[in-house]
Amino acid sequence: MSPKRLKVGLVGTGAIAQIVHLPLLKELPGVRLEALCDIDEKKAGAIARRLDVPHVFDRTEDLFASDAVDAVVICSPSHLHHSQAIAALEAGKHVLVERPLAIDPAGAEAAVQAAERADRVLLVAYNNRFRPDTRGVKSFVESGELGDVFSIHGTWFNRKVRPKRLTWRHRKETAGGGAFMDLGLQVLDLCMWTLDYPRVERVSAHLHPGEGFEVEDAAAVLLRLADGTAVSVQVTWSLYGERDRHHIRIFGTGGSASTEPLKVHRETEHGVLDVTPQIAPGRENAYTASYREELRQFAAAALGGWSPDPPREQIELMRIASKVYESADKGKELKL
Repeated sequence: MSPKRLKVGLVGTGAIAQIVHLPLLKELPGVRLEALCDIDEKKAGAIARRLDVPHVFDRTEDLFASDAVDAVVICSPSHLHHSQAIAALEAGKHVLVERPLAIDPAGAEAAVQAAERADRVLLVAYNNRFRPDTRGVKSFVESGELGDVFSIHGTWFNRKVRPKRLTWRHRKETAGGGAFMDLGLQVLDLCMWTLDYPRVERVSAHLHPGEGFEVEDAAAVLLRLADGTAVSVQVTWSLYGERDRHHIRIFGTGGSASTEPLKVHRETEHGVLDVTPQIAPGRENAYTASYREELRQFAAAALGGWSPDPPREQIELMRIASKVYESADKGKELKL
């Protein structure tokens, strides 16, 4: 008997779907890409023919009701994520949803509760959690080898590219925000995940308005945790440089660590030493590899290989995000 394969449908055939999800889903062992869904049925049909995907839908409710799929990957605009995830979960499907899970705390909580009621996998695509360097940093924090962490700093600077046309990403109503919602949430999730999502007490933020659109193109955020640890996040869509830059840096009483590439230094009886573990170079870039591992683990969970807890930390993440925008609007630090 051949091993069971996960039948997957994908919602939204935009850039992230075409660049990352579709190529990986087509080649991932244990997965069969069975359906595409997009309001532009002509576009979805053309992609389906190119990739030999048998089913095409222009309505999510029809996809979710179909026996052709066991699971869905949601790559639609951000304001649709939570409602589509809920509908898919209520139809008995496992769900991988692109970040963010929702654009407000209420939407995130509703989606998590739907996953709990349905007893189905709900995974949010924070793919940077699956990079070898970020997992390496987290392991040093969890082992206590860096001592007591007192500061963590994360950045994501995207090269400035003036958009040829404004899209849903440039509207508050559909994206929830600008550079912070696009890049900052990913960085903040990575920082908080590395520390096992500790309690946040205070939030302070400054946002720089975008030129020609209604959301911010840069954000600087500072969180104070209940234990006094400082978490800072800086992101922008407007880096003037040769390449995008993304990393986190952690400072502890016994050492420090950073990503991209992984570097770890510790205080020892012989002084400060570089104790960076060797990571074998992969065949593909870390970005693509992280998505591959994320999709692999999602498929394994949906097929019963492991049972991830519903992502309740995403509710907290969106509570923090809400305070970020409120703090920037009021121009002062706020209690969470």
